[in-house]
Amino acid sequence: MLTVEELRELVDSGEIDTVLVAIVDMQGRLQGKRCAARYFVEEVLPHAAEGCNYLMAVDVEMNPVSGYAMSSWERGYGDFTMKPDLSTLRRVPWQEGTAMVLCDVRWDNGDPVPPSPRQVLRRQLDRLAERGLRAYVGTELEFIVFNDTFEDAWSRGYRDLTPANQYNVDYSLLGTARVEPLLRAIRNNMAGAGLYVESAKGECNPGQHEIAFRYDEALSTCDNHSIYKNGAKEIAAQHGKSLTFMAKYNEREGNSCHIHLSLRSADGEPVFAEGEGMSPLMRHFLAGQLACLRELTYFLAPNINSYKRFVQGSFAPTAVAWGRDNRTCALRVVGHGQSLRFENRVPGGDVNPYLAVAALIAAGLHGLENELPLEEEFVGNAYDSGRATVPTTLRDAASLLARSDIARDAFGQDVVDHYLNAARVELAAYESAVTDWERVRGFERL
Repeated sequence: MLTVEELRELVDSGEIDTVLVAIVDMQGRLQGKRCAARYFVEEVLPHAAEGCNYLMAVDVEMNPVSGYAMSSWERGYGDFTMKPDLSTLRRVPWQEGTAMVLCDVRWDNGDPVPPSPRQVLRRQLDRLAERGLRAYVGTELEFIVFNDTFEDAWSRGYRDLTPANQYNVDYSLLGTARVEPLLRAIRNNMAGAGLYVESAKGECNPGQHEIAFRYDEALSTCDNHSIYKNGAKEIAAQHGKSLTFMAKYNEREGNSCHIHLSLRSADGEPVFAEGEGMSPLMRHFLAGQLACLRELTYFLAPNINSYKRFVQGSFAPTAVAWGRDNRTCALRVVGHGQSLRFENRVPGGDVNPYLAVAALIAAGLHGLENELPLEEEFVGNAYDSGRATVPTTLRDAASLLARSDIARDAFGQDVVDHYLNAARVELAAYESAVTDWERVRGFERL
């Protein structure tokens, strides 16, 4: 991490010549500009930067699409400002002479842009702060590594790629050693960018791995998540490889992003534990997760592909249930004493962490405000429980969100409408596409 004074010294010495000015878009991606370092110090620091407001109103392929109140052809696609959050200023070790800062998106009058993911999360953190609470979060993000470059993968239509491992290497030190040069480069570069690296391990799908980072305050964790995700792809490209965080690349195990969350008081004391068990606060907060999970699933699973993960017996959850250290439940309570927390197992690697964490906080606050009682823990195989399940399609999730008074009260109607439009755009694009599956089944035999 860097202070402004340290950055000025590095710019004066010529050690830093480029500063990335980045925002996080609706899909959780980093967008922005590469600024000459001296220009950043002399102009962007005192005045901010600008970007086209369509960055919060495009699909994943950067197509301008209709239906957004804040940005359209009718409104002229003007600019918003990108105001640097200097607490995020850091080096980018995998890019020579480069630093980065994340920005908050604001209108020209200084007002925040409500649908921007950082602002969506900030709103929920402010609601927590009104109760004297702070959220601490850890995200566990999986990816699959291929021995093909991103350019080769594109040319092949992302088919017939060669995974970096040929078999299941879950917890295998031999298997991770095969790709340790890449894993080590990602770990060390992320440490150099201010992230606290914990470990790396193999996963089940051939070529699948996970690098874990230490939990932090919610906004910092989401910032680090987005920087890591972008950086891991850049570092893989430098190694002549590619990797994907998509929720379900093939019919085997998908890429998950389990989210761990706990609360502390304003002075930093954990508040989830009481004696050997859960405090009343945690019980209400967890009850809110169960009550809101289905109607807020869209913020945990925002894409068509997200829902392909939800397969019975796949370690991806289907049942709306909580259990103690039970990986068959959507909500898993883990830890003891000061480490007591819950894990939401619904999100995949494609999740926007800001929106997901905001949804978890909103759900928990609903439980607190209404003092919801917590049902008994589920014991056994939740896949076979017959309980209500998370929505199984994006259309179902969007429909539940559209009917949710809890979402409108927590996020505001403008934010809910904005992301419902994003769901409609994704659905329309998918429903107009002709897939390989259809060609194989229908070209000759139908």
